[in-house]
Amino acid sequence: MKFVDEVSIQVQAGDGGNGSASFRREKFVPFGGPDGGDGGHGGSVYLEADEGLNTLADFRHERRFRAQRGENGMGRQKTGKSGEDVVIRVPIGTIVRDEDTAEELGDLTAHGQRLLVAKGGRGGLGNIHFKSSTNRAPRRTTPGREGERRGLKLELKVLADVGLLGMPNAGKSTFIRAVSAARPRVADYPFTTLYPNLGVVRVEAHRSFVVADIPGLIEGAAEGAGLGVRFLKHLGRTRLLLHLVDAMPSEPDRDPVEDARSLFRELQRFSPELAERERWLVINKLDQLSPEDREAWVADIVQRLDWQGPVFGISALSGEGTRELCGRAMSWLEELREEEAERAGQEQGSE
Repeated sequence: MKFVDEVSIQVQAGDGGNGSASFRREKFVPFGGPDGGDGGHGGSVYLEADEGLNTLADFRHERRFRAQRGENGMGRQKTGKSGEDVVIRVPIGTIVRDEDTAEELGDLTAHGQRLLVAKGGRGGLGNIHFKSSTNRAPRRTTPGREGERRGLKLELKVLADVGLLGMPNAGKSTFIRAVSAARPRVADYPFTTLYPNLGVVRVEAHRSFVVADIPGLIEGAAEGAGLGVRFLKHLGRTRLLLHLVDAMPSEPDRDPVEDARSLFRELQRFSPELAERERWLVINKLDQLSPEDREAWVADIVQRLDWQGPVFGISALSGEGTRELCGRAMSWLEELREEEAERAGQEQGSE
């Protein structure tokens, strides 16, 4: 299935039904008076987050959604039936924007969360509402109001705790296969990953986190080169970035240190805020080095990068070092969640 992370759709709520101009017609009641009922309300359009979806591909074929119109009012003070709502299912992590104004209308981040995007029109009033002491036979009614209509831009950003950042063929797909049940495509040529893959890393019972394998990036990605900014944005929700560096690039003229610097520059161009996020250096493919050379090789890369944060040497292919890395990531995320919960409690207490 093709991964689609941006799409435009048109939604239209239902119009309200018109009010009725009716008069009672009963035997032995010469002056029955007005009894026109109100029109029904038009149906509204909602978006609902569904954990069973992971792409916006369903909108490639159907992009127009319209809710039902309310029925007109009837005699005997009968209100017309309201139109049925339309509920459009979207993946968790969908951001909704007004296509004309670019205003963000909502961010659907939890299963079952709903967002009203087009409100149905109210039904019109029947003539019974306009009866008075001076006007006992009103013929006045009001029409139903039009339902809202708007163009929407849906943008999907994957929800993950940890994002994998790296050049093509840095071993991100191999890593996510090693630590989770996800099975992204792996091959010995660049850009084998064409869309983000999510995997659940289970450290132990009741301790797990979600990792996102983002397609490989190249210089100029922030301006759209390669797979470009289209996938850089998926790192925006992650709390921790694992910067994978290929210790032994397959191309002889490639330098792992320069690759790491180039990728960080792209991250800064795309989002300075994202560049400031917690980022750990992960030097991959150490299985291609002899055991006695690995420590010196890693130390050289760290020194040349002037890296100050956590450093891990791993082999995603053999699994060496991946368990320790995932355990450290889990502990870091748990500490972050505790701090956020404590901060939220303090804010509620001060209100």
